[in-house]
Amino acid sequence: MRSGIDHSASDHSIRPQDDLFGHVNGTWVKETEIPADRGRYGSFDVLRENAEQQVRDIIVAVAEGNPETGTVARKVGDLYSSFMDEERIDGLGAAPLAPFFTAIDGARTPTDIMALLGQFMRAGVDGLVQPFVNTDDRDSTRYVVYLEQAGIGLPDEAYYREPQHEAIRAAYPPHVARMLTLTGLYAGESATAAADRIMALETRIAASHWDQVTNRDAVKTYTLVDRAGLDALTPGVDWDAYLAAAQAPEGAFDQVIARQPDHLRSIAAALTEVDIATWQDWLRWRVVHALAAYLTGEIVEENFDFYGRTLSGVPQIRDRWKRGVGLVEDALGEAVGQLYVDQHFPPRAKERMVELVDNLVEAFRRDFIGLEWMGLETRREALAKLEAFTPKIGYPDKWRDYSGLEVDATDLVGNVARATAFEVDRNLAKLGGPVDRDEWFMTPQTVNAYYNPGLNEIVFPAAILQPPFFDVEADDAVNYGGIGAVIGHEIGHGFDDQGSQYDGNGNLRNWWTDEDRANFDGRAQSLIAQFNDLESRDATGHKVNGALTVGENIGDLGGLTIGHAAYRISTEGGEAPVIDDLTGDQRFFIGWAQVWCGTAREAEAVRLLAIDPHAPMDLRANAVRNLTEFHEAFDVAEGDGMWVPEDERVRIF
Repeated sequence: MRSGIDHSASDHSIRPQDDLFGHVNGTWVKETEIPADRGRYGSFDVLRENAEQQVRDIIVAVAEGNPETGTVARKVGDLYSSFMDEERIDGLGAAPLAPFFTAIDGARTPTDIMALLGQFMRAGVDGLVQPFVNTDDRDSTRYVVYLEQAGIGLPDEAYYREPQHEAIRAAYPPHVARMLTLTGLYAGESATAAADRIMALETRIAASHWDQVTNRDAVKTYTLVDRAGLDALTPGVDWDAYLAAAQAPEGAFDQVIARQPDHLRSIAAALTEVDIATWQDWLRWRVVHALAAYLTGEIVEENFDFYGRTLSGVPQIRDRWKRGVGLVEDALGEAVGQLYVDQHFPPRAKERMVELVDNLVEAFRRDFIGLEWMGLETRREALAKLEAFTPKIGYPDKWRDYSGLEVDATDLVGNVARATAFEVDRNLAKLGGPVDRDEWFMTPQTVNAYYNPGLNEIVFPAAILQPPFFDVEADDAVNYGGIGAVIGHEIGHGFDDQGSQYDGNGNLRNWWTDEDRANFDGRAQSLIAQFNDLESRDATGHKVNGALTVGENIGDLGGLTIGHAAYRISTEGGEAPVIDDLTGDQRFFIGWAQVWCGTAREAEAVRLLAIDPHAPMDLRANAVRNLTEFHEAFDVAEGDGMWVPEDERVRIF
């Protein structure tokens, strides 16, 4: 049996004892040039490019088959065609935005602004809040609307205040002015003045935003209010006008969860204190910003120049066909996914995955039973939650119905608006109905995985189930180090600093004793402190935010620990063979490290440090330094680069 290790990526001048990431991926990193249209590039991106090409082939084949009008196949082809017709798009100029601008011109009061926000939300234009429907964190048997902070054009509130983002702040208003000029709305000094007003308003809005660390807190971001409570929280805000324009069903806001109440209070004040003309400027900018990707080449280029080159250091925009595929994925993803699964996901892969998941769950069960720091009462709850886990592998059992979506091959912006409205209506229609436990929140062709605390489920789309994550023909050690540890990571999210606050039914409930929670929090704090001292090789001089990344770091640590235990379960009754001069344990850890093969441009690495809850790729690979099993596998000794004294190794599970 082959090992499943890509030895061509390795740099044997670097010892695994000193730098596992460098040893496993060093040659690949040195010899690989980041594609001109990307800010970072690695194992995930290679698979995503492959999936993207496969999806393009599916879309083109569907379109060339001249499907019957009204069929989902015709909608897929027409949506893609509407994006690829550059001549028509350039000929239209900013005309598709004219109805938005006319509506904005007619605004006279804060109520008018709220009505426009509701109307525009249905067309894909984000406003002051971003409503979404999900299971109630404290009652997972029902759906409820969450209100998420929004209203800014930079990646995060920190960009409006921190000195390290000063250059981005300075570049932002000129970009806004250029975009407004390209749409013909403003010219010269009027564009500059409008951009300055927009920046001032966004700075005010950003000041009420909670930071990334606070937004991770499941308890702090849960404030359930009824309609009277929402009105009291936001005096003067006409939610009736917003809901009517959004075409929301009656009672949609009878109860809502305010994720950041401070933001809602702030926008209520701003709506009455900021003049209507400034709100009109801001609304025009929101429209242009949201729909820029579907307008003329000049607007697309200016939009990319700021959000791609300036923010992430990416020199070249992605090929148009790739952006077209992305649009189809967003609007009709499961329709394409059904064809993708038929062509690219063998049944044998799902069978192997079921076996892997079963072993990972069993490894977690054994771990909880023997966990010294966890008491009996908490252990009982943890085991009950583990027993209630629902794994979803490959693709959904029930495919989404797109019969209600209208697509016109000659109307790109209209297609985007209708697709958004279709999704808004689909989600709002959940309110008052039973929870759909079969729903997927990723398409089968997505190279990723997720844990959903409200449904207590782990989900692995078909596209991630391929090398280096999973190879149906490869040795178990590398598969357990790859997809096995990823499975463990996702299960681990059910027991990380936030997921551990949900019970087995998906409800936000404290099922921990005070002593056990203190023990857990102490270990989590040690992990935060450890990562606070680290910096990625892609952004030297910039430290990781341990508090922002702690959930993912706990997931990685748990995934590694339990993934390794599950591998040992798979070998019970026999000794793992030596393959490629590597023991089974060594292959396991190499399998983990090659999953995180990758590199990033410095600007993108810095941006991600500010907003991404995941640690940089090299640090995720080298998280193995916390495992005694890693030290034993490679005979890591004091003085080696990966050495961590035993009493400083963080072990949670």
